[in-house]
Amino acid sequence: MTALPSMLRTPAEAPHLLGRCRELVRPALVEAVGRMHPWVGEMAAYSFGWCEVGGAPTGASGGKGVRQALAVLAAEAAGAPGRAGVPAAVAVELVHTFSLLHDDIMDGDAARRRRPTVWKAYGTGPAVLAGDALFALAVETLATAPGGPQAVRVLSVALGDLVRGQADDLLFATRPWTGPQRVRLEEYRAMAEHKTGALLGGAAALGALLGGAAPSVIDAFDRAGRHLGIAFQVVDDVLGIWGDPTVTGKAVYGDLRERKKTFPVLAALDSGAPASRRLAALLDADGDPAEAAALIETLGGRTEALTEARAHIAAVEAALADATLQARPVEELRSLLEYLVRRDL
Repeated sequence: MTALPSMLRTPAEAPHLLGRCRELVRPALVEAVGRMHPWVGEMAAYSFGWCEVGGAPTGASGGKGVRQALAVLAAEAAGAPGRAGVPAAVAVELVHTFSLLHDDIMDGDAARRRRPTVWKAYGTGPAVLAGDALFALAVETLATAPGGPQAVRVLSVALGDLVRGQADDLLFATRPWTGPQRVRLEEYRAMAEHKTGALLGGAAALGALLGGAAPSVIDAFDRAGRHLGIAFQVVDDVLGIWGDPTVTGKAVYGDLRERKKTFPVLAALDSGAPASRRLAALLDADGDPAEAAALIETLGGRTEALTEARAHIAAVEAALADATLQARPVEELRSLLEYLVRRDL
């Protein structure tokens, strides 16, 4: 597969950066979760990978902590110590986890990170309650931080956009593959910006805000995160069809089997080539996913998806270049961004 262009010479730094930021944020995150109702707090701890059902400690992975890293690095890029971004990192991590709990219920997903999802482990009602509690805790965390009212407004905008994107994504499933009611690429971009990009942009913007950055810098970080979200989602779509299951954790052709309206599929259907009609018929009939994947590639869907990701990576670079920032944290941010969008491409 054609690789995405390198934004930085040292993407191998990214796992170290993620680990450093997690270590900085974790004490405050643990303290926040410890203020929850014990049963609800157990479900939150389970979702972070800290314990098993019943509360026994575990070493399960709780995720990479991408959003919290963006908050910490944005604070540092604004000239503040990383700890200034910790309340933002805690808040966005709580909101992200809240969104995953509810997403798993909406999508009927039974597993996440190779463990039963919270709703499967504890029940649907308790999982909804835990998600609600995580959101409330996120608002409280920001409200009591310096610049709290403005920070809560930034988080509220991001969350509103996240809900909008999730709603559009759910509605896409009910729309036809072709015809006037089909999902268009510009609609997909808006969905991806909202569903994935809003919280990435919000994390970076909040870190910059708590780091004392000027409004123009805060806006630049928000723009960068939103473009990153689109690039990340498009790359995820490519991996959802052609990715190595041992790396992605997804089944071969998984997104095609689930009939998801992903960017490569939509781009292939929009090509106007005669083979696009065969692809639409296959998708309508739940046909052979291997044949569908081959048609998508022939119709240019895979190539166009990578081109789209490149365009949004360039937009991330432009947004960062527009702001006056500390050099080393910006280089670290670029390392993290490349790591996120390249993965096994």
